[in-house]
Amino acid sequence: MTLEVMLKQLASGMVVSVEIFFVTMLFSLPLGLFVCFGRMAKNRVISTITKAYISIMRGTPLMLQLMVVYFGPYFIFGIRISQSYKLIAVFIAFSINYAAYFAEIFRGGIESMPVGQYEAAKILGYSKAQTFLRIILPQVIKRILPAVTNETITLVKDTSLAFVVAVSEMFTIAKQIASSQTTMMPFVAAAVFYYVFNLLVAVGMGKIEKSLNYYR
Repeated sequence: MTLEVMLKQLASGMVVSVEIFFVTMLFSLPLGLFVCFGRMAKNRVISTITKAYISIMRGTPLMLQLMVVYFGPYFIFGIRISQSYKLIAVFIAFSINYAAYFAEIFRGGIESMPVGQYEAAKILGYSKAQTFLRIILPQVIKRILPAVTNETITLVKDTSLAFVVAVSEMFTIAKQIASSQTTMMPFVAAAVFYYVFNLLVAVGMGKIEKSLNYYR
């Protein structure tokens, strides 16, 4: 196999890895904020359910969650699994897993805000929704950005776990080529891809973080 053919095959896997990354970020961030609200809710039932959800998602391997989401419909409900469901299962498992981590990051940021800001907003006539959206949330985003960056970088590497349900992302294709051609080159190429992808993410998040440093 020539280098050009190998890179073309790896490129197809790269597209899938990038797709998993962006879809996960698209759904897990808003879901994480929603779960955060549930975790902080005064209603004990809602709070307990979200606590249990976060505990299970963070306390069990993502690989196991992938298998449950993929095989669950068949083993539990007897629903036949289609080929197209593989990637959907990956999106679901990754999104609900990372939402749990983002929920705790959001909670830490929100609870770190001084109570005085809520009181001042109330005196100025802001509603609770206005206070959160206009005053609290922008500051929370600034505070949690480093932690979100760490999780984002981890997500880039975790996309390789999609091989568990036979989704042909970058790592899976690299492993197949390396096995058939008995060469380390596919792994080297995959390593370069993951590194460059993470570098771009880190640089991008760093620029966002720098733009939010209003007083520097």
